[in-house]
Amino acid sequence: MIVTVTLNPAIDCTMNIENYAENSVNRAEKQILTAGGKGINISMILKNLGIDTLALGFCGGETGRLFCNLLDRTGLDYSVVWLENQLTRINVKLKYNNAETEINGMGAEISDDMLEKFIFDLGKKLNDNDILVLAGSIPSSVPSDIYARIMKSLSDRNIRIVADSSGKPLAEILPLRPFLIKPNNFELGEILGKKISTRSQALSGAEDLQKLGARNILVSLAGEGAVLLTENGDKYEISAPSEEVKNSVGAGDSMLAGFLAGLEKTGDFYIALLLGTASGSATAFSDGLATRAEIDALFKRISGFKNSPL
Repeated sequence: MIVTVTLNPAIDCTMNIENYAENSVNRAEKQILTAGGKGINISMILKNLGIDTLALGFCGGETGRLFCNLLDRTGLDYSVVWLENQLTRINVKLKYNNAETEINGMGAEISDDMLEKFIFDLGKKLNDNDILVLAGSIPSSVPSDIYARIMKSLSDRNIRIVADSSGKPLAEILPLRPFLIKPNNFELGEILGKKISTRSQALSGAEDLQKLGARNILVSLAGEGAVLLTENGDKYEISAPSEEVKNSVGAGDSMLAGFLAGLEKTGDFYIALLLGTASGSATAFSDGLATRAEIDALFKRISGFKNSPL
């Protein structure tokens, strides 16, 4: 089982506008509402790929009820902690003139008591050999070390921890030796204090993070592809397939989900990287999160294999 945690979920409202103008009324030509957040997206792609997954998080208010209704329509297995007198945030994503602008709403207020209960209940939901994915931004009301606290609470368990975060929350878990981290090149550069724009620079930066404690590091570089450094010292690079990018929302989440699916099915890091690249690219080339058929087709194109590992 792969369990994902999303502390700061959101309703994503994506609007397509032909021409955006400031200080004017702009009318959307198309709009889509989806239940979002990094962990939610990861679980959705895992579900599409036939991998057992459970998505956990927090919800509240009328927007929280809508969020759960949207999730119910997908058939995803999920469980949320209900926050009284709080609202699940709404993120607005505007697409116009080949540009994409995001306005992210405020996160809910989560008390320390609620966090402690969540961590306690999380431990009961996990079984040995499960993978736990800690993904996404942390609400301003929550201490930055929450991911580290979760990891420490599970230190005596055989749980593989995967983190898709950035900045201080990522830095604080490195000494705890997470099984896998997945920064993009900007997040990698931020934590190292230098610019990362090429695959060779990303591999060098991954080596620096490995010295700080991370066991396996997957770095996505958008159009430049991705790199992987394993705890055994194996290094892999892959180019991104060329096609029109329609959607950047959830592409990185899809890459991580595809990677984990490939690793679960085959235990092979290179196959996992191929499937991760296919999954991330398939979402980038689609209007929303990629389907299994889209991922399978792109995997065969990237790898040259006749069959998907799934």
